[in-house]
Amino acid sequence: SPAAAGKLLVIPMEGSHWLSMKKVLIELSKRGHEMVVIAPDNTMLIDSSDAYELKTYPVPFRKEDMEE
Repeated sequence: SPAAAGKLLVIPMEGSHWLSMKKVLIELSKRGHEMVVIAPDNTMLIDSSDAYELKTYPVPFRKEDMEE
């Protein structure tokens, strides 16, 4: 294979960018890559998965505020 599996740090944007990126991350996981996704703790769409490790960080806004 032209590339070996590696480790990736992913810092996604909320919204449609994440929905597209998640499909790519799942495929990369199947090919042996290890990934860590970093997201704010009030995220609406970014969720955990067996394909990657999710780490969150605190922000001053609650999830309910973001949903409004």
